[in-house]
Amino acid sequence: MKTSVKLSSTLTIPKVVIGLWQIADMERNNSTLEVEKTALFLEDYAKAGFCAFDMADHYGSSEIIVGSFKKKFEKKETLQLLTKWVPRPGPINREMVRNAIDTALERTQQKSIDLLQFHAWKYSDPSWLDALFYLKELKEEGIIKNIGVTNFDAHHLRVALASGIPIVSNQVSHSLIDRRALGEMKNVCETFQVKLLAYGTLLGGFLSDRWYGVKAPNLNDLKTWSQMKYFRFIETAGGWDTFQSFLKTVKSIAEKHDTTLANIASRYILESDHVAAVIIGARLGENNHIEAHQEMLQIRFDKDDCIRLEHAIKEFIPIPGNCGDEYRTPPFLTASGDLSHHLENFPPVYKNTSQDNNKEQVYSGTVWEDFAGYSRAVKKGDRILVSGTTATHGKNLIGGEDAAAQTHFVIDKIEAAIESLGGSIKDIIRTRVFVNNIEEWEEVAKAHGIRFKGIDPVNTLVEAKLVGKGYKVEIEAEADLS
Repeated sequence: MKTSVKLSSTLTIPKVVIGLWQIADMERNNSTLEVEKTALFLEDYAKAGFCAFDMADHYGSSEIIVGSFKKKFEKKETLQLLTKWVPRPGPINREMVRNAIDTALERTQQKSIDLLQFHAWKYSDPSWLDALFYLKELKEEGIIKNIGVTNFDAHHLRVALASGIPIVSNQVSHSLIDRRALGEMKNVCETFQVKLLAYGTLLGGFLSDRWYGVKAPNLNDLKTWSQMKYFRFIETAGGWDTFQSFLKTVKSIAEKHDTTLANIASRYILESDHVAAVIIGARLGENNHIEAHQEMLQIRFDKDDCIRLEHAIKEFIPIPGNCGDEYRTPPFLTASGDLSHHLENFPPVYKNTSQDNNKEQVYSGTVWEDFAGYSRAVKKGDRILVSGTTATHGKNLIGGEDAAAQTHFVIDKIEAAIESLGGSIKDIIRTRVFVNNIEEWEEVAKAHGIRFKGIDPVNTLVEAKLVGKGYKVEIEAEADLS
């Protein structure tokens, strides 16, 4: 197979990207790696052709270490530096975005960033779109060469792309156990020509010969954040016994190809056309699997291998939700099992304004609210009423010509209004949907069905001529908190 893939006219990366998230783990308890010494361990990877390094603002000293390495590496033009920006929840302005990118440039000692990947914690807060629009400005300015996202679900990746954000990649958890990326995400990637960067392909090392045929570890005895995180994935997918039965099949296929169980696990993920590369973590100075990575790319599966793997995978319980949901909805499949080591809280999206002892209101800030004299939502007693809501954010129409993308953003706005008044999307008992063109009702209804699955409010959908050019859908909602 090809050993590299083109993500854009300015970015071609190897099929194996070296992930440096474990630097944060190695720097726990206020320890810091020696930059110059640690940077030397990257040279063997780069000389072997594994010249793309994945970092983040919260991966400890990763950006500083890679920047130091690139500055001294003889063939620095062959290196690709991929990093992430993970802002805290809340409003995002242009200055915040520029400061974040300037910090990344300073840490990596670069004049531009090859791929800047953005993470959003909460879609009901439209600041995630603000951030992407500002990143687009910086791309046009030239200090960001490419924009990517990380841990986006398919629906909000679609919203961003349909709104004109030039995203080239989405970095998500994807493994033989975690198959969420093969659902709607695949369709969105194919429609918009976006590629996935798959991490977690080895489940923090559990998909390896080391863990074959051994008893289940105690969660409290696991030593790395990756192990703590992915042990939760294994438990969610059916438990250790199911996992061991699966490893037996993978081990058999590995022996057939005279390779390792880990190589089979990562190589099979690359069978999907919408997956550009797998990101395999490195603990710099502790281990080096360069020869194994090279060997992995040479594996060729036959029909029997694929049938056996797919049959064994069916024994797992599917990981719930969409890509990235492990950071957004319970069960939180993180190292701590919650978001405590990531965040303290989520601020309300809209300011709650009390009119009297029994009435509260919120405003989303659109020009229509002030012009026509109404609020986004009103709470009276245990009841919340949400005005007819379109895909408006500030002066922008979100979702472009994509009816489904507009619908998802409208539901995000409704959710934000209800959350700001003390409720949740699960409290919604009635929705009314108005589509501008009845021929697009199915796209809108499908998006509504995705977001309200299991909530199942009463609903009406009709065709209506909407106010405002380009709007395809308007939704109003009622929630009951009692």
